[in-house]
Amino acid sequence: MQTSPTNPGHANSWYAASANDKRVRPELEGETEADVCVIGAGFTGISAALELAENGFSVVVLEGERIGFGASGRNGGQIVNGYSRDLDVIAKRYGPEKAVKLGEMSLEGGEIIRRRVATYGIRCDLVDGGFFAAFTDKQVKEMAHVKANWEKHGHTGLEMVSKSEVGRYAKTDRYVGGMIDRLGGHIHPLNLVLGEAAAAEGLGVRIFEKSRVTGLDMGASPVVKTARGRVKAKYVLVCGNAYLGSMLPKITDRMMPVSSQVMATEPLDAKLIEDLLPANYCVEDANYVLDYYRRTADNRLLYGGGIGYGGHDPANLTGVIRPNMLKTFPQLKGARIDFAWSGNFALTLTRIPHIGRLSENVYFSHGDSGHGVTTTHLLGKILGEAVRGHAGRFDVWASLPALPFPGGRTFRVPLTVLGAWWYGLRDKLGV
Repeated sequence: MQTSPTNPGHANSWYAASANDKRVRPELEGETEADVCVIGAGFTGISAALELAENGFSVVVLEGERIGFGASGRNGGQIVNGYSRDLDVIAKRYGPEKAVKLGEMSLEGGEIIRRRVATYGIRCDLVDGGFFAAFTDKQVKEMAHVKANWEKHGHTGLEMVSKSEVGRYAKTDRYVGGMIDRLGGHIHPLNLVLGEAAAAEGLGVRIFEKSRVTGLDMGASPVVKTARGRVKAKYVLVCGNAYLGSMLPKITDRMMPVSSQVMATEPLDAKLIEDLLPANYCVEDANYVLDYYRRTADNRLLYGGGIGYGGHDPANLTGVIRPNMLKTFPQLKGARIDFAWSGNFALTLTRIPHIGRLSENVYFSHGDSGHGVTTTHLLGKILGEAVRGHAGRFDVWASLPALPFPGGRTFRVPLTVLGAWWYGLRDKLGV
């Protein structure tokens, strides 16, 4: 990983360079106690810590690197509602009752983000609106089906877009239509998680960086160990996701790290970027291996895509993404690329988050499978609810089966790559 010269410990991303808060928190030294110890200072962990602090719990957060070091501080910054699998898929797999319950929660992640931004005055460039772009008539029909199903679960912010209307959202000739989500949006994700962390600290949460967990005793009174310290707690929340490491195989054997690549252009002429994305909505396309992009507050185009199963980065990040950007916006042929970075997210075989208990007092959540910005906020809050004794929603998620990848760690990457190749071929053929 190429590190940021202006924000040490973070990837060399536009987010790290433009972070509002570059303070380095101390490393844990010695022994301390708390009601709850949270492992991981990404969206899930910080969301849980803030939920608990708002309800009077003492909380310690241990982060192996920096706040927002992983996917939470490197992603495309898009508020995409729902989950990585549609509600009709969830109904077929787990039954209509589970689909109804998950549907009731499906917009809450975005609501949590907006509420916290307003409550704590978090400066993270929040903009409303998202556009799902379709390359084929088949994809348009699939979106219309998704829209009808969402509306059964109370989502009223969706609207189909015809080919003639695409230019309102993206000035490109690549798409035949799509769908907008007025309840979607985009943010500066690193500034969001940093703002939430500062809000939690204002309520008494103690956050330690460069404090990677080396051991976890899961007795009646759990103890979390780092290289130079220990935390005694009544409860532990494991929220490491793709950067958790191999310490807890019950979690990591049900997850595969997957990388996605992002780049940011130089600041563009205001008229040009406004012409390319007139509504200032974020955009993602409907392909299996999708592209996603948006305007930034300083008029850059932030463009992401590509995929690396097993968390492997391509040797040339811009070589992966820039050709697709130019297919979408050939006007940017001469635009300089100022930043290019990669980050891992945790993928489950089911593409549904894996949430549960390792022991009576040790809870975990991971595997948001590419829909993490909203889902992590929801599940972090639900972890906090469970600790507070309100485990109804936690139990719904924990009841969903988590399956190991076929072939185990040895063959999970090639088998998944083969499946992705097949779906990618279908996208190219329009079938």
